[in-house]
Amino acid sequence: MQEVEALTRCPECKGEHLVRDYERAEIVCADCGLVLDEFLIDEGPDWRAFDSEQRESRERAGPPSTMLSHDKGLSTSIGWRNKDAYGRQIPHKSRAQIYRLRKWQHRIRTSKSGERSLAQGLTEINTMASKMSLPRHVRESAAVLYRKASLKSLVRGRSIDEVVAATLYAACRECEVPRTLDEIAQASAIDRKSIGRTYRTLVREVGLKLLPQNPRDYIPRFCNRLGLDMEVQRVAKDILALVEREELASGVAPSGVAAATIYIAATKCNKPVTQKEVAEVAGVTEVTIRNRYKQIAEAMGITKPQAVR
Repeated sequence: MQEVEALTRCPECKGEHLVRDYERAEIVCADCGLVLDEFLIDEGPDWRAFDSEQRESRERAGPPSTMLSHDKGLSTSIGWRNKDAYGRQIPHKSRAQIYRLRKWQHRIRTSKSGERSLAQGLTEINTMASKMSLPRHVRESAAVLYRKASLKSLVRGRSIDEVVAATLYAACRECEVPRTLDEIAQASAIDRKSIGRTYRTLVREVGLKLLPQNPRDYIPRFCNRLGLDMEVQRVAKDILALVEREELASGVAPSGVAAATIYIAATKCNKPVTQKEVAEVAGVTEVTIRNRYKQIAEAMGITKPQAVR
């Protein structure tokens, strides 16, 4: 709330101490609490911009801070447009000096080896997340985990790509955006076994408490990639509820259980897909789908198995 001198007295207590509350859009008497006016309009400056020139002239602050930058986006950088603060071109005789200042300013930002490693790792997180089309909050969570891993000296002795892949996988699980280890390995140059080993070390050293992955989280994404409609998703979730009730999903890969339920649901809805198609989307083998299919079919009381493709 912002206090201003009253132009008129309060009609109730004749007080002159009025308060403009822009959050509630009211003018209130501070002495007796009477609301003198409501629907107050904030008559502050107009910061809207309709072209690039207005946007540059009306800028009040820089971009928000982000964990994806090694300095959290709070440092000052010298621009590459060769223009001064007023938008005028820098003279040619001064451009060489500006170039040297820009180069040394960039070097000073990452003068230490730890800062260079952190900057490289955060850049790689953004690159790999863009390949996998991960949302921004997952990238921010991965950046926070990478910073913790760097403080614990987990990056030392390991490749940066390996730690980046492990932090992205942990961030996906933490933010409930399911991605399999095979998908992470496909987006990076690290094999699945190394990512899993580094992920387990990260969980142990950083103290992450992550819940087991739920096959239900994979169903919408797998169905979308297979071109199946909402009816198949609904039936697959009903079948998965039976699987969870019979405890058939414990101790097995959640992506394999989700693939088997989608295969059965598609067959029940007369929209069959082949096991090969489902296996390629889920990143599992056809043998895995057949094994999960047999267990689920037995629990559902299907005496005559449907055609297994």
